[in-house]
Amino acid sequence: MRVLGVDPGLTRCGVGVVEGVAGRPLTMLGVGVVRTPADADLGHRLVAIEQGIEQWLDEHRPEFLAVERVFSQHNVRTVMGTAQASAVAMLCAARRGIPVALHTPSEVKAAVTGSGRADKAQVGAMVTRLLRLDAPPKPADAADALALAICHIWRAPAHNRLQQAVALHAAKATASKGRPA
Repeated sequence: MRVLGVDPGLTRCGVGVVEGVAGRPLTMLGVGVVRTPADADLGHRLVAIEQGIEQWLDEHRPEFLAVERVFSQHNVRTVMGTAQASAVAMLCAARRGIPVALHTPSEVKAAVTGSGRADKAQVGAMVTRLLRLDAPPKPADAADALALAICHIWRAPAHNRLQQAVALHAAKATASKGRPA
């Protein structure tokens, strides 16, 4: 499974590609940051993020996109910018028919470090260890993007089994309605 993780942000949008399957060593295929100037017009910043994400999709051809789920913060401007960057990434994937998964920061931290309250340094250290890197990716947005991809690879099998179970249950319920009593 090849996953492009996206840690959305208007100024720094972290991106990282990880390949592998749960229970096996993972491989980092690329990591970076799509940057936009803080003083640029919002529309131009969103276009720059779109172009950056499109380049990553073209180059790495991921099967899935894992994006950090936007959560409520005290700073509304920060939340809005994060949500806008997140929407651009999801739009780019949707255009190509690439499935998108949203993971909360605490889900990602728990998957990668074992604690949903881990700090950025702990996440960076575990990403470095799990991907057998020489040093933590910089800036933290890049490490967070890799953590999102790792989280998705590890959680996808369980998520898929749950979806299959729900679909089977719905099919059985529909079939039983058609039977005479």
